Amino acid sequence: MEFFGFDDAYLRRLQAGDFVTEEHFVTYFTELIRLKLRSKLNSLQAMEDVRQETFVRVFASLHSGQGLRDPAKLGAFVNSTCNNVLLEHYRSSAKNQSAEPGAEIEIPDTSIDLVGALAQKETAEQVRAVLDELSEKDRRILKEVFWEERDKDDVCRDFGIDRDYLRVLLHRAKLSFKLLYLKKISQNADATTNR
Repeated sequence: MEFFGFDDAYLRRLQAGDFVTEEHFVTYFTELIRLKLRSKLNSLQAMEDVRQETFVRVFASLHSGQGLRDPAKLGAFVNSTCNNVLLEHYRSSAKNQSAEPGAEIEIPDTSIDLVGALAQKETAEQVRAVLDELSEKDRRILKEVFWEERDKDDVCRDFGIDRDYLRVLLHRAKLSFKLLYLKKISQNADATTNR
């Protein structure tokens, strides 16, 4: 899956209800939500219900004008909304099942997904390795904007630049990161194949 960088213009289009932007948004996050729900729900219908309710709430919040202001936090916002909907689904399922005589309560599997945990650790190590290979300027700007989630105006002041040039620097840094990351993944895949 290719990661997408959300910007202010994208967020404004979402808030305005732009159909094409909303369609892209749903397509992009549907895959991520399904990956998340696969290990948590054992019914396709339940997964679809949670996914749809997540989008209903996200769009309601975005369209209200009261919601998100930082486009970099869209992913976290969708994830936390999905978590809330999932918890409500668990509560609702438990109430419905306990109301039926002899019904068993479906308890979500909270065991650690070993494969997922290992994959996540490996990805984090690859990201750190790629960051170490970037120029100091690219590494610093990516860390401050994405990992530390600093206010972009503060970052601009520290770098002595304006918001427009920050977009340029972020674009270049993300492109450098992406190229190095893909190269590293390709090298790892070649090394695994040649074993």
